[in-house]
Amino acid sequence: MGQLTRRGVLAGLLAGAAGAAWAEAPLVSLRPRPRGAVTPDAAAAALVKAAKLGGRLGYIVADAATGRVLEAVEETVELPPASVTKVMTALFALEKLGAGHRFATRVMYRGSFAQGRLEGDLILAGGGDPELDTDALAELVAALAAAGLREVTGQFLVYTGALPERERIASDQPDYVGYNPSVSGMMLNFNRVNFGWKQAGAGYDMAMTAEGARVAPPVRMATMTLAERDLPVFAYKAAAAADHWSVARGALGKAGGRWLPVRHPGIYAGEVFAWLAAAQGIALGPPQLRRDLPAGAVVLVQREGAPLPELLRRMLKFSTNLTAEAVGLAASAATSQEASGAAMTAWARARFGVSGRFGDHSGLGPMTRLSAAEMVSVLIQARQDPTGVQLLGLLREAGVPDATGKPQSKAAMRVQAKSGTMNFVSNLAGYVTAANGKTLVFAIFAADVARREAVPVAQRDQPKGNKAWVGRAHRLQGQLLHRWAGLYL
Repeated sequence: MGQLTRRGVLAGLLAGAAGAAWAEAPLVSLRPRPRGAVTPDAAAAALVKAAKLGGRLGYIVADAATGRVLEAVEETVELPPASVTKVMTALFALEKLGAGHRFATRVMYRGSFAQGRLEGDLILAGGGDPELDTDALAELVAALAAAGLREVTGQFLVYTGALPERERIASDQPDYVGYNPSVSGMMLNFNRVNFGWKQAGAGYDMAMTAEGARVAPPVRMATMTLAERDLPVFAYKAAAAADHWSVARGALGKAGGRWLPVRHPGIYAGEVFAWLAAAQGIALGPPQLRRDLPAGAVVLVQREGAPLPELLRRMLKFSTNLTAEAVGLAASAATSQEASGAAMTAWARARFGVSGRFGDHSGLGPMTRLSAAEMVSVLIQARQDPTGVQLLGLLREAGVPDATGKPQSKAAMRVQAKSGTMNFVSNLAGYVTAANGKTLVFAIFAADVARREAVPVAQRDQPKGNKAWVGRAHRLQGQLLHRWAGLYL
């Protein structure tokens, strides 16, 4: 295959739909290593020993053109892939949904609409767009006003049934971490609310807002109170249609802000929409949630999200868990996260021959397992098909690290890869390409699962020792990449 430029790949993506599924056996697959032929030398073993990671480490590097394994250590051990899972999710979504897919958010009505007056119900119909934010919602409301709407006599309905509902992506994370929000067909600001505070005399001015770049509507369904305690810093109490938070007074300092997860996304989006509508002179009642779309509803205005490749490129770059879950659920059309993970597992086994399993689409939960060898096999096969080639244009690029593992700017050799990091889990998988086009495929999976599971859930945001452990793992990844580039490219 000729060398592809990033611009050329992305241009092709945006111009057409995804390629057909892998209809034939791959031309190249991972070739089993001859016994003893690719055992790492003493230098590689010294790098691993110096990292002092504990747990298990599995890695493998292979020639992308031939599938020949060049070096491997415990490459068949299945470990938590963390956010490397998002590579599989991207391939799954591209094949099932197509590159032209866009998530659409619509404003609909049922009844009669004439001369600015709606005799009936207004419906905010979520389409599962994970990137919908306050500014985009404001654009929808402005379009609604431009369409002439001035009065609504009926109910304000919020349709949330485009995707299965889930209170949080993973059950084994602290309540307050913003990367573990709820999932719904109606989502806003990655289902997070902004908590801001500023010291005022002996107390604090505190606000919960749906902060956007141009407007920051106040939020009433999420509340915050001060608590006289040391720990936990944040505590959550659920209500039927509200999120109640408290924060330790001593943890706040003079001023700051933090995004907190939303557990009632339909109510949240509906409240913000109604506030924006009121600013345009359109009064709406309290949002009423619907899992089914009312029969006979007519589209008044709509907003389409980014084309799927753009969405996936940002998902891979910023490792957004909610985007991964949304596109995975849409691709599987399953009725639950568990069923959707099982659908992607069956697809990966049929398509790529892997034996691992996926409990979700982001890699955040505890059920997903994959080996480094399986990941490399997928990467080798993927680059031989149009759908997989699209992945090359979406992965984040960097230069090959130096001898100390420190990142370098892109030069003659470049790395296109996805990382995956959780507490005492650090992974990296992707491609290393030389100026002459020769490419290596690699995966490095490291995890101390016992140490991870020993951390109480309430402390899993920043557990003791994790930062140093992950730092050593990142250094080892860089050192191995430097070594392989020097030996095999």
